Amino acid sequence: MSSYRKGRIKEAALRRLLSLVLITVLGALLFLLVLLRTKSFGALVTIYRNDGFENFELKEFRREPVKESNSNLHKQNEGFENLELREFRREPMKESNSNLPKQNEGFEKFEFREFRREPMKKSKSNLPEQNELSISLELKNQLPPKNLDLYPKLAKDHIVIVLYVHNRPKYLRVVVDSLSRVSGIHETLLIVSHDGYFDEMNKIVEEIRFCQVKQIFSPYSPHIFNGRFPGISPGDCKEKDDPVEKNCTGNPDQYGNHRSPKIVSLKHHWWWMMNTVWDGLKETRNHVGHTLFIEEDHFIFPNAYRNLQLLVELKPWKCPECYAANLAPLDVKSRGERWEILIAERMGNVGYAFNRTVWRKIHEKAGTFCTFDDYNWDITMWATVYPSFGQPVYTLRGPKASAVHFGRCGLHQGTDKGACIDDGSVNIDLQEDDKVVNIKSDWGVHLHTHQTGYKAGFKGWGGWADTRDHQLCLQFAKMYA
Repeated sequence: MSSYRKGRIKEAALRRLLSLVLITVLGALLFLLVLLRTKSFGALVTIYRNDGFENFELKEFRREPVKESNSNLHKQNEGFENLELREFRREPMKESNSNLPKQNEGFEKFEFREFRREPMKKSKSNLPEQNELSISLELKNQLPPKNLDLYPKLAKDHIVIVLYVHNRPKYLRVVVDSLSRVSGIHETLLIVSHDGYFDEMNKIVEEIRFCQVKQIFSPYSPHIFNGRFPGISPGDCKEKDDPVEKNCTGNPDQYGNHRSPKIVSLKHHWWWMMNTVWDGLKETRNHVGHTLFIEEDHFIFPNAYRNLQLLVELKPWKCPECYAANLAPLDVKSRGERWEILIAERMGNVGYAFNRTVWRKIHEKAGTFCTFDDYNWDITMWATVYPSFGQPVYTLRGPKASAVHFGRCGLHQGTDKGACIDDGSVNIDLQEDDKVVNIKSDWGVHLHTHQTGYKAGFKGWGGWADTRDHQLCLQFAKMYA
């Protein structure tokens, strides 16, 4: 009787084992069928060893629609979605008191921490056809930030920092070194936006270890297109060519000059970057706080981030009509008044920070921004966009600068021979109060009025009249709509 019972137990255990094997095989076949029916499957996997078992983190899981067919089958998801599996953990099961045979000694359970379903981006059919480099840069833009192992979490209410650059590596080294000394920099995310791709610039950013850092590259920069728009096309008009007489393509600006790709890239890059940071990147498109924007020739003081945090906190009740906060005066040659009072003035272009509400107002003026005949983004904003808000666009800052502009060579001058020679050396006189918060919350606010500078009515410096540039700019505003 005892041997008969043992035999039945073994037989039952064998049946359970065979059932498990059959289920596993069927599951594997079903998984392979799903893969074969899927157009693309992308996954970045990081494996962490831990006492004999593993944690798996699936960074991205993307499902894209298959090609259309003539089938009349019901469309379950009309717009199709991207499925993003944020975290996927496998952990050992707790031990059981059951006396049943252990089918898998280390049997595990799977825990889905977060599963997000997101809509796919809209078609880019109206953007220029991409070349191989453009496509590869767009893929780079989807990579996660670096240094997550050193700084796994961002501080609550952090201010994102966006550094936009062209191709001045000596300048970039200066600003990166200054950022490394900023108090609180480790709490936030630094995004470096490149106007095209330049190897030395990329390497400098790759060396950053003082915070989370993400690089993005403009995939439609004129600098990466040879022989066609947005770069130089063989049939393009040059300088003051007559399109009819020369049988060339182009629209002259108000001064009779045709487009220069390396000039128009300034405005294109800024507008692409703004749309991408606010509405495109998964790291920032849901960010509700302020974002700070700086350039590769802005030296940032050690107290800049802490000062900015205080300004952002004070702005709603010290200057409710202020749209932004600035690290430096509107006059780039000024280091500030050094009074014991906060300053409200016209918004400057050195170290400016605003929130998503302000971005929405700017984005609504895409048509104005994209068609004004001036290749400078900041002059376009001062002369057309800000005045269209219907009220003065003030910014709040401290009485002493926390950032300075040190560049002597403009972006448009690049590295052409004889254009502009600058060894990138900088001698900034930092004082002790530049290293600590030098703003007080009990200070009042002084409003600067009747300031000089570009205002409504200025007709622009030109360089931005080609309808192809207008259309590309407008398409950037629709990329993430």
